[in-house]
Amino acid sequence: MRKRSSFVLAAFLLLLSMGCNKPASTDWSGVPTSSKGKKPKIVYVTNGVDPFWNVAAAGTRAAAKEFDADCEVLMPTKGIVDQQRLVETALVRGVDGIAISPIDAKNQVDLINHAAKQARVVTHDSDAPDSERLCFIGMDNYNAGREAGKLVKEALPEGGKIMIFVGRLEQLNAQQRRQGVIDEVMDRPVQSLNSIKYDLAGNEIKGAKYTIISTRTDNFDYARAKANAQDAMTAYPDLGCMVGLFAYNIPECLEAVKEAKKTGKIKLVSFDENEATLQGLIDGHVYGTVSQQPYYYGYHSVRILAALIRGETAALPPNKFLEVPIKIVKKGNVEAFWTELKKLRQS
Repeated sequence: MRKRSSFVLAAFLLLLSMGCNKPASTDWSGVPTSSKGKKPKIVYVTNGVDPFWNVAAAGTRAAAKEFDADCEVLMPTKGIVDQQRLVETALVRGVDGIAISPIDAKNQVDLINHAAKQARVVTHDSDAPDSERLCFIGMDNYNAGREAGKLVKEALPEGGKIMIFVGRLEQLNAQQRRQGVIDEVMDRPVQSLNSIKYDLAGNEIKGAKYTIISTRTDNFDYARAKANAQDAMTAYPDLGCMVGLFAYNIPECLEAVKEAKKTGKIKLVSFDENEATLQGLIDGHVYGTVSQQPYYYGYHSVRILAALIRGETAALPPNKFLEVPIKIVKKGNVEAFWTELKKLRQS
């Protein structure tokens, strides 16, 4: 009896261990479903540190509360290497979802695909369409660039010389915005988002009325951004317009223009809703800005990820693209826009 009891016990323990070691089942995305039923753990990864992302962070907080999720906002301070470290650390911690704004879409496909094997992954602000991300949340950056180009033509109706400023051109959103500006001021046909042909950044682009001298990058160095504007004014005394593709570009350009006593002489067209830009609109020193409404980048990223983690596949937007509408902000509507923005930031 003792031998038989020992045999039965051993067999029971073997079966139990086999059950414990059974791989977790997976859902349609190929990610283990063992996290279902728990409060989703999400990280929202930006492409740098900027007040722009504070607005998006407010959106993540509102969505985390509404959809019962935990969300941490991570802002890399040292570029692509730091962003990769943040993603890898999050995976080690066992997060369920990652929303990332890729710094370099082409060279981060492997990172995103690696993350997508362990968690639900979406992109926001800037896309990586060749990766296995589940969807992209943001604006149509090419069309937004064309809207900025329309502001340039309004501000400089007789034509003139234009300089474009941006943090880095490795980001797909920067490339698309820049090309949208160029195509609009050169009166070119609208290009398809999936097959855009890009003008080289170092080349002068000359049209019938407008000349785009070049595109200056600063790699998120604010001092360099201001120096780029100063250098442009020195090299081209007849410069007519500065276009900033990232949130901080025009605030730095504005400081340089003020110091050179050229406010009003050089037109400024911006992206985003930096407070210095909004004040510049009120003061009449900035002509207009294209707002991405980043609050909704954060909100929808958390909303969609929380749903997908819970197995709610209907949360995926059509064509894997949730377009957040842009807002054109000029002197006439800036105060109402700023009032609403302050409310969103406090949410």
